[in-house]
Amino acid sequence: MDLTKKFDLKSADYDSLCAYMAQIGEKKFRATQIYEWMHVRHVTSIDEMTNLSKKLREQLKEQCTFTVLKQLDVQISKQDGTRKYLFGLADGNVIESVLMRYKHGNSVCISSQAGCRMGCRFCASTLDGLARSLTPAEMLEQIYRIGCDIGERISNVVVMGSGEPLDNYDNLLVFIRMLTDTHGLNISQRNLTVSTCGLVPRIRELADLKLQITLALSLHASSQEKRKELMPVANKYELADVMAACDYYFSQTGRRVTFEYSLVGGVNDTDADVEGLCRMLKGKNCHINLIPVNPIKERDYVQSERAVVEAFRQKLEKNGINATVRREMGRDIDGACGQLRKRHMDAAQTGT
Repeated sequence: MDLTKKFDLKSADYDSLCAYMAQIGEKKFRATQIYEWMHVRHVTSIDEMTNLSKKLREQLKEQCTFTVLKQLDVQISKQDGTRKYLFGLADGNVIESVLMRYKHGNSVCISSQAGCRMGCRFCASTLDGLARSLTPAEMLEQIYRIGCDIGERISNVVVMGSGEPLDNYDNLLVFIRMLTDTHGLNISQRNLTVSTCGLVPRIRELADLKLQITLALSLHASSQEKRKELMPVANKYELADVMAACDYYFSQTGRRVTFEYSLVGGVNDTDADVEGLCRMLKGKNCHINLIPVNPIKERDYVQSERAVVEAFRQKLEKNGINATVRREMGRDIDGACGQLRKRHMDAAQTGT
């Protein structure tokens, strides 16, 4: 372990923190104490770790970075109580997260990157490209700050905000390990969903780990040609290969895959589109989540008509494909991925 550079205290999983404590001559129980302060009590400074000696606290402040996100803005929906948070990172980048309240508990949708390089045509997250990937601490902190803000437990986590989680693969795995660790929040793997636009090799790698998380594939088209129009990643991976990787994920984990399908009026909501979907998904143990697209001013895409959405869903159901229409939450605020961050960045550039 290189002690010449600062140790990222909150990004260290329990075993790594134990190893670090041993490296600096401290007992293992110190790691347990520190881990609890960070990942159970969610303190915002090392000084709050009052059962550590002053000498150790000073040493940690000198040798370690201690990540705490700064809340820059929060929008609260008058319709359903959805909260959209804008957080500032230590290097000046900004990210966003969303709290959604359901009968079964509080769900947080977090970002895995500042920006995104995948280029999906209907997504605001990708308009300014990728700034950088987030550390495990920065991913966890979104959950911790929201939990502290509302004073309630977070029971479900969705990695579906800005960024492509599998493009930040190594940090994502550490994040999953820490989120589900009994020493920390101890959230069940089954209460965690990870979204991807379809990075085939990473889907297969993830499958081989046999985790019990839900994989959500951003599908958005039933043909390779249409997928290329909407999602540049389709220029690299054939739809047949993406679907084969999803089948492999199910075979390795026993977890059915969720397919996310953003319905864009007149683009991917036609009879031909739903018929193609039925052929592709028939007989698969899967679930398709239909999402009326959230319009963004930089694109001219519009939502499908409500009747079209419902007819689309019914056609899928008639073909034995489990389908639901995602409840629109936070529509009266900047609810779509990347919208609040984009507005903040534009205002910073123009000085308004």
